[in-house]
Amino acid sequence: SDDLRPVALFRAPDSLRLVTFNVQFARHIDRAIDLLRSNSDLQQADIITLQEMDAPGTSRIATALGMRYVYYPATVHPTTGRDFGNAILSRWPIVSDHKVILPHLARFEKTERIATAATIEVGNVTVRIYSVHLGTFMGIGPRARRDQADAVLADAAAYPLVVIAGDMNSHGIGKSFRAQGYGWPTEHNPATDHFFHFDHIFLKGLGLTGESRTGVVSDNRGASDHRPVWVTVALHGPIPGDRTATSQP
Repeated sequence: SDDLRPVALFRAPDSLRLVTFNVQFARHIDRAIDLLRSNSDLQQADIITLQEMDAPGTSRIATALGMRYVYYPATVHPTTGRDFGNAILSRWPIVSDHKVILPHLARFEKTERIATAATIEVGNVTVRIYSVHLGTFMGIGPRARRDQADAVLADAAAYPLVVIAGDMNSHGIGKSFRAQGYGWPTEHNPATDHFFHFDHIFLKGLGLTGESRTGVVSDNRGASDHRPVWVTVALHGPIPGDRTATSQP
């Protein structure tokens, strides 16, 4: 809206805190809000991508955190009977958004997966954000999951500064993003889903900054079966020698 656009006239901050969190069917919204508000690694987030959300849960979290948001459903999930999709929350103006429909329906439930995409103006810097939830290993095979990742990468190809974040339902899928020139700062993080390392953040044109650059919040306070992941990125040029940096903004 017009009242938000003047923010873009100001110089962007030196860094952004990014968070991604799968909130498991949006069942425990109050717990998720408490976690995002009180944990020191999460409470200063500039951009949050959420998966397994519905519209009311997304609105509640965004309102509680004082953030703008966009949400798109992928399907009505048979487990809950409610919308099941992805959201992006931002402290900065969201100037455009759309749904990226991913190929391949789940084998048994025939449900669809999507990415929610948004263009965000962080001061005078434009960043493209994707909240992604790829198919599960029971729902689709590895090749189909690569096709889903490729659909997101194709949509992002025209943007110089990109963040792709979410539940990839795979660790090895990171190689597909790396092959397209993306940094993979979360590659060596601890497990995010029980013993699995499924939740990741990929960067194009952005590098890491600060002594504490990325991590996983081990105590999610019962908000989900996943743990939140965070990354701090530099907006005014990647850190020299940082292997996750792929190009100069």
